[in-house]
Amino acid sequence: MLDLLLRAARLPDGRGPLDIAVRDGTIVQIAPRIEADALREIDAAGRLVSPPFVDPHFHMDATLSLGLPRLNVSGTLLEGIALWGELKPLLTVEAVVERALRYCDLAVAQGLLSIRSHVDVSTAPLVGVEALLEVKRLVADHIDLQLVAFPQDGLFRAEKAEENLIRALDMGVDVVGGIPHFERTMEDGARSVKRLCEIAAERGLPVDLHCDESDDPMSRHVETLAAETTRLGLGGRVVASHVTAMHSYDNYYASKLIPLIAESGMNVVPNPLINITLQGRSDTYPRRRGLTRVAELRAAGVNVAFGQDCTMDPWYPLGSADMLEVAHMGIHAAPMTSREAMAWAFESVTQGGAKAMGLPDPTLREGGPANMVVLQARDPIEAIRLRATRLFVIRKGRILSETPPRRAALSLPGRPETLDPADYAPRAED
Repeated sequence: MLDLLLRAARLPDGRGPLDIAVRDGTIVQIAPRIEADALREIDAAGRLVSPPFVDPHFHMDATLSLGLPRLNVSGTLLEGIALWGELKPLLTVEAVVERALRYCDLAVAQGLLSIRSHVDVSTAPLVGVEALLEVKRLVADHIDLQLVAFPQDGLFRAEKAEENLIRALDMGVDVVGGIPHFERTMEDGARSVKRLCEIAAERGLPVDLHCDESDDPMSRHVETLAAETTRLGLGGRVVASHVTAMHSYDNYYASKLIPLIAESGMNVVPNPLINITLQGRSDTYPRRRGLTRVAELRAAGVNVAFGQDCTMDPWYPLGSADMLEVAHMGIHAAPMTSREAMAWAFESVTQGGAKAMGLPDPTLREGGPANMVVLQARDPIEAIRLRATRLFVIRKGRILSETPPRRAALSLPGRPETLDPADYAPRAED
């Protein structure tokens, strides 16, 4: 007896319809037709079944705090940081836990089951660290939550930030973070990159730095990060997040830099929703888009994975834990509308994000964990286009969330009575 049997599923690589058999939390068989009984059977009806979504860049200590203690009127990154400084003294462990758990509930409903969250360690007491370590414990059965010790105010700029960072790592935080472009000088920024990479190397930990989140074409700390990654042999354990200054680099410098990034083996995580709204704020016209050079990095063989960054907090008043929305914005902001690039955008919020987080490849396969999402779409591009409904969210063979299909009832003479958005795309046979 199987625990779960999915019928007529389509996989992201185009294969299908296929049945997927699950026992004891593991995919035991994928085949065109599986003759077996199961405790629960789901008819995917030719819809897409994919790995769960992954968000490799988020700030869970601030999530759902919009309006506390006031709103970000200018909408800028710097006012958001100032506002966060006003909010931090008001934080309690209980309030941060409560907001984070509400966000995790939303994430599960959206099929988002792996999240890397930065947590501010600039100042003591480490309320956010204490809170999110408790959240990590509480959600461990359904979300892979990694925490990054993030000195938001600068490793050297904020008094005792390094001491607090080390303490957070000792408490069980998983990843070394930083923000070199927020230090007082370019020299201090470069020095912070070196120090943070050395701490990670000494402890055998990953590194994830907010790197050059700026419109300044002279903000070039990602070059130092690539060099330190190579020098210390950190490779795929390193993530450069945002890297928005790259959209302002001249082409000659970019042509020198991108091969260094590729050579290092590091990952790059742009955050399209935030980058497209926070960057270019001081521009008139023409106005820069704010997203890093996604196509060029991909062409060089760099693992690029889209992150969400924020949901309803001092920096971003929108957001819904929807990684398909993130991919959708990435396609528009890059821009990249070839079939190959759009399919890659889906991969960037599944396999690419998992790779950036150092997680196992989540591709659905026999012998792999039964972690998957049934989407109201036929393929990855359609899923992004429609921001498809997550019909079933499954973790280790257990159904965590169910949502009815999206359908509209029409009252139009001579037209269908109901409308499924996925039925109205052009087909090859049309």
